[in-house]
Amino acid sequence: MSTVADKLAKKSTHKTSAKQVRLRLVYIDFWSAVKLSFLAAVALAVVTIVSFFLIYMVLQTTGLIAQMDELFQSFSQEFSISQFIGLPQVMAFATVIAILNLVVVTVLGAVLAGIYNLAVKVTGGVLVGFTSN
Repeated sequence: MSTVADKLAKKSTHKTSAKQVRLRLVYIDFWSAVKLSFLAAVALAVVTIVSFFLIYMVLQTTGLIAQMDELFQSFSQEFSISQFIGLPQVMAFATVIAILNLVVVTVLGAVLAGIYNLAVKVTGGVLVGFTSN
């Protein structure tokens, strides 16, 4: 009487021929590229805001901002760095950077799709191979 393991071993010895297909990527839809790059930019914006928050919290917890404040006050008594580096200011700066990155990455994705579509006319596209298992 054969076990399930024996049946699986027999199946694995038989090599099935995998079908191979080669396709050329000759066009990238412009609006699909814009939507995908916008989605990537939103993810990058969230990562930017969270990383700014975490870095600020680490600097605040370790006391580095207070030490920098003491260092700058030793040079000038009226200047305090803690007036300029607070959580609202850091988060506002992170939001501005995230919005700028959102616009730049979205436009860059659209431009790259357009450049690829123009370059395909000269090069013929990228050859992509697929196999089925």
